[in-house]
Amino acid sequence: MQSHNLLPISNPSSPPSMIIPSSSSSSAITDTMLLRSDPHISSSSTILLVQDDNDDVDGNSKIETKPLLSRAFSYTSSSSSSSSSFVKQQQRRRRIASESSLLSGGVEGYRQDMGRAASDTYIVTRLSFTLLRYLGVGYRWIVRFLALGCYAVLLIPGFVQVGYYYFHSSQVRRGIVYGDQPRNRLDLYLPKNMNGPKPVVAFVTGGAWIIGYKAWGSLLGQQLSERDIIVACIDYRNFPQGTISDMVKDASQGISFVCNNIAEYGGDPNRIYLMGQSAGAHIATCALLEQAIKEAGAEQRDSWSVSQIKAYFGLSGGYNLLKLVDHFHSRGLYRSIFLSIMEGEQGLRRYSPEVMAQEPNAKNAVSLLPPIVLFHGTADYSIPCDSSKSFADTLKALGVTAECVLYEGKTHTDLFLQDPMRGGIDDMLDDLITMIHGDNSETIRANSTPRKRLVPEFMLKMARSVSPF
Repeated sequence: MQSHNLLPISNPSSPPSMIIPSSSSSSAITDTMLLRSDPHISSSSTILLVQDDNDDVDGNSKIETKPLLSRAFSYTSSSSSSSSSFVKQQQRRRRIASESSLLSGGVEGYRQDMGRAASDTYIVTRLSFTLLRYLGVGYRWIVRFLALGCYAVLLIPGFVQVGYYYFHSSQVRRGIVYGDQPRNRLDLYLPKNMNGPKPVVAFVTGGAWIIGYKAWGSLLGQQLSERDIIVACIDYRNFPQGTISDMVKDASQGISFVCNNIAEYGGDPNRIYLMGQSAGAHIATCALLEQAIKEAGAEQRDSWSVSQIKAYFGLSGGYNLLKLVDHFHSRGLYRSIFLSIMEGEQGLRRYSPEVMAQEPNAKNAVSLLPPIVLFHGTADYSIPCDSSKSFADTLKALGVTAECVLYEGKTHTDLFLQDPMRGGIDDMLDDLITMIHGDNSETIRANSTPRKRLVPEFMLKMARSVSPF
C-alpha cells in the first residue's frame, strides 16, 4: 500500500513542477518531495508531496493530489503548527455540532410552532384586506377600519394570552382535516381531565361571511374545555372563496366529522351540541335545517343525523335575511355585496331559516329539530336582538322547543369577547354550562379554575366605546 503525505504550501512563485531530494542521517528511509500545481487549488497555493522510497518512483503508482486542507487555508508558519491549529478547529466544530444536536429537538418544535403562527397571521391579514377590498375604502370604511384597529389594540393583553394558549397548549389540536375543500379544517379544545366521555360543542365562528376563521373561537374553546366540555371550532370557506351554499356545505361536513369521529378524542357521541355565533349562527342554523329537510324528504343525506344533535345554541345570530339586508346595507355591508354572498335575491329567502321553517313542505322537517336556545344582547347594533326573538317565536308556533335568552345592555361583542376577558361572573357562559352539564353544573363550577381577568376594566370600557360592531 503506497502512502503519500500531501501538504499545500503558499508559494505562488514556485515553478509548476519541481523534484526536491531530501535526506536524513538519522533515518534509513529516503523521501522525495514533489512540488506541483493543481488546477483545483487556488492560485496562491501549491502542493507538497512527500513520497516514501518504497513507492514506485517510475510513475507506476498513481499519486493522489487531493489537498489535505481547505482551499482557503494558507500556511504562514511551519506545517506542524498549522496542522495543530487545524485539528483544534475541527475539534471545536465537532463540539459545536454536538451541542447543537442536543437542542435540535426543541428548536425544531419551536420552528414548527412559529411556522403555524406565521401561517395563521398571514390568513388573518389576508382576510382583513379581503374585507376592505369588497367593502370599499370610502370614508365610512376608513373610519370603521381605524375603529377596529383601536379596538384590537385595547384588547391586546387578552389576545396575547389567548394566542399563547392557542399555539402552545397541549389541550389544543389544531388543523384537523374534515373535508377535501380549502379551509376544511377544525380545531379541538380538550379538557385536561379525560377520565370519561365528555360533552361536545361543535362551534361555527362568525365573521360577516367574509372574515370567519376557526381561531376566533379560541377564547370560548379555552373556557369551555376548562369546564369539562370538548369544543370543535369548525372553519369554512368565506366569500369570495365561496358563497353561502359552500359555507353551509362546509359546516355540514364539519358537523358530520364531529358526530362520527369525536369518540376517538374522548367525546360523548350522545351529547353533541351545535353552536354558532353571528354569521356562524346563521350558517349553522341553515346546515341544521337543510339536514332536517333531507331526512324528512327521504333524500340522500350526509353522514350525520339531526337526531345526533342534543341541542342548538345560537349566539347573536341573524335568521331572516329579508329583514336584515337593508340593516346590513346601512351598517356598511352593502346590498350588492350581500346579494353576491347569498347568491342573489332568491338566496335571501332560501337561506333565511325563519322563512324556510314556515314553508309548507318543511313542516315534517321542523318537527325533527332539536331544542333551540338563542342568546342575544339587547344593545346589539350589528344584528338586532329582534332577529332572535322573532325566530324563537316562529319556532315555538311550529311546535319546536325554542327559547330566546336576552342579556340587558350587551352588545354584539360583549357576550363573546369583553365579558369572557373580564373574568369573574359571565352570565352567558354560566347559562351555557348549566344547559350542557345539567345537574352536574354546580360541581363542575366548583372544581374549575376561577375565571381570571385578561384585560384591565378601563381598557375593556374604552374598547366597547370604539367597537365598530
